[in-house]
Amino acid sequence: MVDTVHYGLIGCGMMGQEHLRNLALIPGASVSAIYEPDPIMAAAAKAAEPHAKMCASLWELLSHSPLDALVVVSPNHMHAAQLEEIAARRPLPLLIEKPLFVSEAEGERVMEIGRSYGAPIWVAMEYRYMPPVQTFLARAEAATGGVKMLTIREHRFPFLTKVGNWNRLNRNTGGTLVEKCCHFFDLMRLILKSEPVRVMASGGQEVNHKGEVYGGEAADIWDSAYVICDFASGARAMLELCMYAEGARFQEEISGVGPAGKIEAMVPGPGRFWPPHLGSPPVPQVVVSPRHPKGPEVLEIPVDPGLLMAGDHNGSTFYQHARFNAVVRGEGTVEVSLRDGAQAVRMGLAAQAAALEGRVVTL
Repeated sequence: MVDTVHYGLIGCGMMGQEHLRNLALIPGASVSAIYEPDPIMAAAAKAAEPHAKMCASLWELLSHSPLDALVVVSPNHMHAAQLEEIAARRPLPLLIEKPLFVSEAEGERVMEIGRSYGAPIWVAMEYRYMPPVQTFLARAEAATGGVKMLTIREHRFPFLTKVGNWNRLNRNTGGTLVEKCCHFFDLMRLILKSEPVRVMASGGQEVNHKGEVYGGEAADIWDSAYVICDFASGARAMLELCMYAEGARFQEEISGVGPAGKIEAMVPGPGRFWPPHLGSPPVPQVVVSPRHPKGPEVLEIPVDPGLLMAGDHNGSTFYQHARFNAVVRGEGTVEVSLRDGAQAVRMGLAAQAAALEGRVVTL
Protein backbone atom coordinates (compact mmCIF):
# COMPACT_ATOMS: atom_id res chain seq x y z
CA MET A 1 0.00 0.00 0.00
CA VAL A 2 1.21 3.54 -0.85
CA ASP A 3 2.14 5.53 2.27
CA THR A 4 2.07 8.93 0.59
CA VAL A 5 0.24 9.81 -2.63
CA HIS A 6 2.28 12.36 -4.58
CA TYR A 7 0.11 14.65 -6.71
CA GLY A 8 0.83 16.76 -9.74
CA LEU A 9 -1.52 19.75 -10.07
CA ILE A 10 -2.17 21.12 -13.57
CA GLY A 11 -3.67 24.59 -13.30
CA CYS A 12 -3.68 26.54 -10.05
CA GLY A 13 -6.13 29.39 -10.52
CA MET A 14 -9.07 29.98 -8.21
CA MET A 15 -10.35 26.40 -8.29
CA GLY A 16 -6.83 24.99 -8.32
CA GLN A 17 -6.13 26.87 -5.08
CA GLU A 18 -9.22 25.21 -3.57
CA HIS A 19 -7.86 21.81 -4.59
CA LEU A 20 -4.53 22.69 -2.95
CA ARG A 21 -6.19 23.66 0.33
CA ASN A 22 -8.26 20.47 0.42
CA LEU A 23 -5.37 18.16 -0.51
CA ALA A 24 -3.54 19.64 2.48
CA LEU A 25 -6.31 18.17 4.67
CA ILE A 26 -6.05 14.63 3.24
CA PRO A 27 -3.83 12.31 5.31
CA GLY A 28 -0.96 10.95 3.25
CA ALA A 29 -1.44 13.41 0.36
CA SER A 30 1.43 15.56 -0.89
CA VAL A 31 1.47 17.97 -3.84
CA SER A 32 4.92 17.46 -5.30
CA ALA A 33 4.65 19.29 -8.65
CA ILE A 34 2.55 22.19 -9.99
CA TYR A 35 2.17 23.57 -13.52
CA GLU A 36 0.59 27.05 -13.58
CA PRO A 37 1.69 29.45 -16.35
CA ASP A 38 0.17 32.60 -14.82
CA PRO A 39 2.86 34.20 -12.60
CA ILE A 40 0.42 35.58 -10.02
CA MET A 41 -1.39 32.29 -9.54
CA ALA A 42 1.92 30.40 -9.60
CA ALA A 43 3.24 32.61 -6.80
CA ALA A 44 0.11 31.94 -4.73
CA ALA A 45 0.48 28.20 -5.33
CA LYS A 46 4.15 28.30 -4.33
CA ALA A 47 3.26 30.15 -1.13
CA ALA A 48 0.68 27.48 -0.30
CA GLU A 49 2.95 24.55 -1.22
CA PRO A 50 6.55 25.76 -0.81
CA HIS A 51 8.01 22.25 -1.20
CA ALA A 52 6.29 21.57 -4.54
CA LYS A 53 8.33 21.85 -7.74
CA MET A 54 7.00 24.63 -9.98
CA CYS A 55 7.09 23.35 -13.56
CA ALA A 56 7.33 25.41 -16.73
CA SER A 57 5.22 23.04 -18.83
CA LEU A 58 2.95 20.03 -18.64
CA TRP A 59 5.78 18.03 -20.16
CA GLU A 60 8.10 18.99 -17.30
CA LEU A 61 5.45 18.12 -14.70
CA LEU A 62 4.88 14.69 -16.27
CA SER A 63 8.63 14.05 -16.05
CA HIS A 64 8.70 14.74 -12.31
CA SER A 65 9.32 12.02 -9.74
CA PRO A 66 7.78 10.97 -7.42
CA LEU A 67 4.32 11.32 -8.96
CA ASP A 68 1.37 8.98 -8.25
CA ALA A 69 -1.70 10.94 -9.41
CA LEU A 70 -2.68 14.01 -11.40
CA VAL A 71 -5.34 16.70 -10.87
CA VAL A 72 -6.34 18.78 -13.91
CA VAL A 73 -7.79 22.18 -12.99
CA SER A 74 -6.99 24.14 -16.13
CA PRO A 75 -9.51 26.20 -18.16
CA ASN A 76 -12.23 24.13 -19.84
CA HIS A 77 -10.95 24.40 -23.40
CA MET A 78 -7.57 22.94 -22.40
CA HIS A 79 -8.87 19.70 -20.87
CA ALA A 80 -9.09 17.55 -24.01
CA ALA A 81 -5.60 18.43 -25.30
CA GLN A 82 -4.03 17.98 -21.87
CA LEU A 83 -5.74 14.63 -21.40
CA GLU A 84 -4.34 13.59 -24.78
CA GLU A 85 -0.80 14.58 -23.74
CA ILE A 86 -1.10 12.85 -20.37
CA ALA A 87 -2.37 9.64 -21.99
CA ALA A 88 0.52 9.62 -24.46
CA ARG A 89 3.21 10.57 -21.98
CA ARG A 90 2.30 9.21 -18.52
CA PRO A 91 -1.25 7.93 -17.87
CA LEU A 92 -1.41 8.19 -14.08
CA PRO A 93 -4.62 8.06 -11.98
CA LEU A 94 -6.39 11.27 -12.88
CA LEU A 95 -8.93 13.61 -11.30
CA ILE A 96 -10.05 15.99 -14.06
CA GLU A 97 -12.26 18.99 -13.44
CA LYS A 98 -15.57 19.47 -15.18
CA PRO A 99 -16.45 20.00 -17.94
CA LEU A 100 -14.52 17.27 -19.68
CA PHE A 101 -14.73 19.00 -23.05
CA VAL A 102 -16.40 21.98 -24.74
CA SER A 103 -17.57 20.53 -28.08
CA GLU A 104 -18.82 17.27 -29.56
CA ALA A 105 -15.61 16.90 -31.57
CA GLU A 106 -13.54 17.14 -28.39
CA GLY A 107 -15.92 14.70 -26.72
CA GLU A 108 -15.23 12.04 -29.33
CA ARG A 109 -11.47 12.46 -28.77
CA VAL A 110 -11.83 12.27 -25.00
CA MET A 111 -13.89 9.08 -25.07
CA GLU A 112 -11.45 7.47 -27.50
CA ILE A 113 -8.55 8.31 -25.16
CA GLY A 114 -10.50 6.92 -22.22
CA ARG A 115 -10.96 3.55 -23.87
CA SER A 116 -7.22 2.85 -23.76
CA TYR A 117 -6.14 4.96 -20.76
CA GLY A 118 -4.20 2.70 -18.44
CA ALA A 119 -5.30 4.13 -15.08
CA PRO A 120 -8.47 5.32 -13.28
CA ILE A 121 -10.04 8.60 -14.44
CA TRP A 122 -12.41 10.42 -12.06
CA VAL A 123 -14.37 13.47 -13.28
CA ALA A 124 -14.63 16.18 -10.63
CA MET A 125 -18.35 16.65 -9.97
CA GLU A 126 -18.08 18.31 -6.56
CA TYR A 127 -21.80 18.98 -6.14
CA ARG A 128 -22.44 15.25 -5.60
CA TYR A 129 -20.41 15.44 -2.38
CA MET A 130 -21.98 18.43 -0.67
CA PRO A 131 -23.28 17.04 2.67
CA PRO A 132 -26.90 18.17 2.10
CA VAL A 133 -26.85 16.64 -1.39
CA GLN A 134 -25.45 13.40 0.04
CA THR A 135 -28.36 13.34 2.53
CA PHE A 136 -30.80 14.05 -0.30
CA LEU A 137 -29.35 11.17 -2.33
CA ALA A 138 -29.47 8.77 0.62
CA ARG A 139 -33.10 9.57 1.50
CA ALA A 140 -34.71 10.39 -1.87
CA GLU A 141 -36.01 6.92 -2.71
CA ALA A 142 -37.66 6.31 0.66
CA ALA A 143 -38.97 9.87 0.91
CA THR A 144 -40.58 9.97 -2.54
CA GLY A 145 -41.21 6.37 -3.54
CA GLY A 146 -39.13 7.13 -6.63
CA VAL A 147 -38.58 10.67 -7.96
CA LYS A 148 -40.88 11.52 -10.86
CA MET A 149 -40.36 15.29 -10.93
CA LEU A 150 -37.00 16.89 -10.16
CA THR A 151 -36.32 20.61 -9.98
CA ILE A 152 -32.90 22.18 -9.47
CA ARG A 153 -32.66 25.93 -8.91
CA GLU A 154 -29.40 27.85 -8.70
CA HIS A 155 -29.71 31.53 -7.82
CA ARG A 156 -26.21 32.87 -7.38
CA PHE A 157 -23.59 35.55 -8.03
CA PRO A 158 -22.21 36.32 -11.51
CA PHE A 159 -19.22 34.51 -12.97
CA LEU A 160 -16.07 35.49 -11.09
CA THR A 161 -13.05 36.99 -12.81
CA LYS A 162 -10.63 34.30 -13.98
CA VAL A 163 -7.10 34.45 -15.42
CA GLY A 164 -7.27 36.20 -18.79
CA ASN A 165 -11.07 36.34 -18.49
CA TRP A 166 -11.24 33.03 -20.32
CA ASN A 167 -14.66 32.29 -18.80
CA ARG A 168 -16.33 35.23 -20.58
CA LEU A 169 -16.36 33.50 -23.99
CA ASN A 170 -18.50 30.52 -24.99
CA ARG A 171 -15.77 29.11 -27.19
CA ASN A 172 -13.61 28.61 -24.10
CA THR A 173 -16.29 27.37 -21.73
CA GLY A 174 -18.69 25.40 -23.91
CA GLY A 175 -21.36 27.90 -22.86
CA THR A 176 -22.93 28.51 -19.46
CA LEU A 177 -25.13 25.42 -19.71
CA VAL A 178 -21.95 23.36 -20.07
CA GLU A 179 -19.52 25.28 -17.86
CA LYS A 180 -21.83 25.90 -14.90
CA CYS A 181 -24.68 23.50 -15.36
CA CYS A 182 -22.97 20.18 -16.14
CA HIS A 183 -23.00 19.76 -12.33
CA PHE A 184 -26.79 19.82 -12.34
CA PHE A 185 -27.20 17.55 -15.33
CA ASP A 186 -24.92 15.08 -13.56
CA LEU A 187 -27.17 15.27 -10.49
CA MET A 188 -30.25 14.71 -12.63
CA ARG A 189 -28.86 11.46 -14.01
CA LEU A 190 -27.65 10.36 -10.59
CA ILE A 191 -30.94 11.08 -8.80
CA LEU A 192 -33.25 9.72 -11.50
CA LYS A 193 -31.06 6.69 -12.34
CA SER A 194 -31.97 7.16 -15.98
CA GLU A 195 -30.71 8.75 -19.19
CA PRO A 196 -32.10 11.89 -20.86
CA VAL A 197 -33.95 11.52 -24.15
CA ARG A 198 -35.17 15.08 -24.89
CA VAL A 199 -33.99 18.55 -23.94
CA MET A 200 -35.80 21.90 -24.21
CA ALA A 201 -34.34 25.21 -23.10
CA SER A 202 -34.52 28.99 -23.07
CA GLY A 203 -31.60 31.11 -22.00
CA GLY A 204 -29.47 34.13 -22.70
CA GLN A 205 -27.38 37.06 -21.51
CA GLU A 206 -29.80 39.41 -19.78
CA VAL A 207 -27.91 41.40 -17.12
CA ASN A 208 -24.25 40.42 -16.67
CA HIS A 209 -21.21 41.09 -18.88
CA LYS A 210 -23.03 43.26 -21.41
CA GLY A 211 -20.65 45.55 -23.26
CA GLU A 212 -17.57 43.64 -22.07
CA VAL A 213 -14.96 43.02 -24.79
CA TYR A 214 -11.89 40.79 -24.48
CA GLY A 215 -9.25 40.71 -27.21
CA GLY A 216 -11.74 42.18 -29.63
CA GLU A 217 -14.45 39.61 -28.79
CA ALA A 218 -17.67 40.53 -27.04
CA ALA A 219 -18.44 38.53 -23.90
CA ASP A 220 -21.18 36.11 -24.92
CA ILE A 221 -21.55 33.98 -21.78
CA TRP A 222 -25.17 33.59 -20.59
CA ASP A 223 -26.41 34.49 -17.13
CA SER A 224 -29.86 32.85 -16.98
CA ALA A 225 -31.77 29.89 -18.36
CA TYR A 226 -34.54 27.35 -17.98
CA VAL A 227 -33.91 23.77 -19.11
CA ILE A 228 -36.43 20.89 -19.18
CA CYS A 229 -35.24 17.30 -19.65
CA ASP A 230 -37.34 14.19 -20.33
CA PHE A 231 -35.76 10.92 -19.17
CA ALA A 232 -36.11 7.38 -20.49
CA SER A 233 -37.76 6.31 -17.22
CA GLY A 234 -40.60 8.79 -17.78
CA ALA A 235 -39.31 11.16 -15.11
CA ARG A 236 -38.91 14.87 -15.84
CA ALA A 237 -36.34 17.34 -14.59
CA MET A 238 -36.04 21.11 -14.76
CA LEU A 239 -33.14 23.48 -14.15
CA GLU A 240 -33.63 27.15 -13.30
CA LEU A 241 -30.43 29.21 -13.40
CA CYS A 242 -30.05 32.87 -12.50
CA MET A 243 -26.61 34.40 -12.05
CA TYR A 244 -27.75 37.81 -10.79
CA ALA A 245 -29.53 36.59 -7.65
CA GLU A 246 -26.75 36.61 -5.05
CA GLY A 247 -29.14 38.15 -2.52
CA ALA A 248 -30.85 34.77 -2.04
CA ARG A 249 -30.57 32.95 1.30
CA PHE A 250 -29.78 29.65 -0.41
CA GLN A 251 -27.78 29.28 -3.61
CA GLU A 252 -28.96 25.81 -4.67
CA GLU A 253 -32.38 24.29 -4.04
CA ILE A 254 -33.12 20.73 -5.16
CA SER A 255 -36.66 19.35 -5.05
CA GLY A 256 -37.67 15.76 -5.79
CA VAL A 257 -41.29 14.61 -5.80
CA GLY A 258 -42.73 11.11 -6.14
CA PRO A 259 -45.89 9.17 -5.25
CA ALA A 260 -44.93 8.95 -1.55
CA GLY A 261 -43.80 12.52 -0.93
CA LYS A 262 -41.26 15.23 -1.50
CA ILE A 263 -37.66 15.87 -0.47
CA GLU A 264 -35.74 19.12 -0.74
CA ALA A 265 -32.12 20.16 -0.22
CA MET A 266 -31.18 23.79 0.39
CA VAL A 267 -27.53 24.72 0.01
CA PRO A 268 -26.07 28.15 0.88
CA GLY A 269 -23.46 29.83 -1.27
CA PRO A 270 -19.86 30.50 -0.21
CA GLY A 271 -19.69 31.86 3.34
CA ARG A 272 -17.19 34.54 2.28
CA PHE A 273 -19.96 36.23 0.30
CA TRP A 274 -22.49 36.27 3.17
CA PRO A 275 -22.96 39.83 4.54
CA PRO A 276 -21.44 40.00 8.06
CA HIS A 277 -24.20 42.29 9.32
CA LEU A 278 -26.68 39.43 8.83
CA GLY A 279 -24.86 37.22 11.32
CA SER A 280 -23.78 33.64 10.68
CA PRO A 281 -24.32 32.21 7.18
CA PRO A 282 -27.29 29.86 6.68
CA VAL A 283 -26.91 26.19 7.60
CA PRO A 284 -27.75 23.69 4.82
CA GLN A 285 -31.08 21.94 5.19
CA VAL A 286 -32.89 18.87 3.93
CA VAL A 287 -36.69 18.82 4.24
CA VAL A 288 -38.68 15.59 3.90
CA SER A 289 -42.43 16.08 3.31
CA PRO A 290 -44.46 12.83 3.23
CA ARG A 291 -47.96 12.83 1.75
CA HIS A 292 -49.29 10.59 4.53
CA PRO A 293 -49.14 11.59 7.31
CA LYS A 294 -48.50 15.20 6.40
CA GLY A 295 -45.83 17.03 8.32
CA PRO A 296 -42.45 18.18 6.99
CA GLU A 297 -39.30 17.01 8.76
CA VAL A 298 -36.55 19.63 8.69
CA LEU A 299 -32.97 18.39 9.02
CA GLU A 300 -30.07 20.78 9.48
CA ILE A 301 -26.89 19.48 7.81
CA PRO A 302 -23.99 21.49 9.25
CA VAL A 303 -20.65 21.37 7.45
CA ASP A 304 -17.30 21.22 9.26
CA PRO A 305 -16.11 24.86 9.58
CA GLY A 306 -12.59 23.82 8.58
CA LEU A 307 -13.90 22.44 5.30
CA LEU A 308 -15.92 25.60 4.68
CA MET A 309 -12.70 27.60 5.08
CA ALA A 310 -10.95 25.37 2.52
CA GLY A 311 -13.27 26.16 -0.38
CA ASP A 312 -16.52 27.47 -1.81
CA HIS A 313 -18.33 24.16 -2.25
CA ASN A 314 -19.65 23.21 1.20
CA GLY A 315 -16.86 20.76 1.94
CA SER A 316 -17.48 18.69 -1.18
CA THR A 317 -13.97 19.13 -2.63
CA PHE A 318 -12.51 17.49 0.47
CA TYR A 319 -14.90 14.52 0.39
CA GLN A 320 -14.26 14.05 -3.33
CA HIS A 321 -10.49 14.05 -2.78
CA ALA A 322 -10.78 11.56 0.09
CA ARG A 323 -12.55 9.12 -2.23
CA PHE A 324 -10.17 9.70 -5.14
CA ASN A 325 -7.20 9.23 -2.82
CA ALA A 326 -8.61 5.83 -1.85
CA VAL A 327 -8.82 4.89 -5.55
CA VAL A 328 -5.15 5.81 -6.07
CA ARG A 329 -4.24 3.64 -3.08
CA GLY A 330 -6.19 0.72 -4.55
CA GLU A 331 -8.82 0.89 -1.78
CA GLY A 332 -11.80 2.33 -3.67
CA THR A 333 -13.55 2.53 -7.03
CA VAL A 334 -14.19 5.47 -9.36
CA GLU A 335 -17.59 7.01 -8.57
CA VAL A 336 -17.77 9.59 -11.39
CA SER A 337 -16.70 7.93 -14.62
CA LEU A 338 -15.55 9.41 -17.90
CA ARG A 339 -18.98 8.52 -19.30
CA ASP A 340 -20.71 10.35 -16.43
CA GLY A 341 -18.68 13.45 -17.19
CA ALA A 342 -19.34 13.16 -20.92
CA GLN A 343 -23.10 12.72 -20.50
CA ALA A 344 -23.31 15.82 -18.33
CA VAL A 345 -21.51 17.86 -21.01
CA ARG A 346 -23.69 16.43 -23.79
CA MET A 347 -26.80 17.48 -21.89
CA GLY A 348 -25.34 20.98 -21.57
CA LEU A 349 -24.47 21.16 -25.26
CA ALA A 350 -27.98 19.95 -26.13
CA ALA A 351 -29.48 22.62 -23.88
CA GLN A 352 -27.32 25.33 -25.48
CA ALA A 353 -28.47 24.19 -28.93
CA ALA A 354 -32.12 23.96 -27.88
CA ALA A 355 -32.09 27.52 -26.55
CA LEU A 356 -30.16 28.97 -29.48
CA GLU A 357 -32.23 27.24 -32.16
CA GLY A 358 -35.64 27.23 -30.47
CA ARG A 359 -36.15 23.48 -30.83
CA VAL A 360 -36.37 20.24 -28.91
CA VAL A 361 -33.08 18.35 -29.03
CA THR A 362 -33.32 14.55 -29.02
CA LEU A 363 -30.49 12.63 -27.41
